[in-house]
Amino acid sequence: MPTETEVEWFLGNICDDEWNAKHDAGYPFSEGIVELSEKYPQYSELIRDWFERWEEMLGGPIEETVEVLNDLKTKEISLYILSNWSAETYPIAEARYDFLSWFDGKIISGESGIIKPDPDIYQLLLNTYDLTPHHTVFIDDKSANVDAARALGIHGIHFQNPAKLRIDLEKLKLL
Repeated sequence: MPTETEVEWFLGNICDDEWNAKHDAGYPFSEGIVELSEKYPQYSELIRDWFERWEEMLGGPIEETVEVLNDLKTKEISLYILSNWSAETYPIAEARYDFLSWFDGKIISGESGIIKPDPDIYQLLLNTYDLTPHHTVFIDDKSANVDAARALGIHGIHFQNPAKLRIDLEKLKLL
């Protein structure tokens, strides 16, 4: 697309958060692309590109956050991923970002069919890895997801930036 404004409009109105969330919940992109292309045939090529060129939308890692992750791993703190992510695109990110291999386990919404903030996905994490809510810390950039974790007795941290995350983890004596 020629301008950033057009890209933002497309992502806000065609391949929007609601459409993406369906795939994060396990809906196959092959079906989602067909459905959306039928609804917006003038954008069918861009809709297909959204998936086929998805990796180009990935930014680089937030290095300061990766440093926090490394510090936690060095302290031998168990780390788990609980992510809203398509089962079709998560492996691309996993291959691209080495730090994703540092985790001790993962729950990916596209594999489980449950997305945050549904309480069932947090319970799935707790049950799968035998975690106790009051001994578990959940970090997320969406406050609704943090609130859902807190409602289950999990300590929630709303991620805003790496420096604040480090301070929040220091307060919990994890760093």
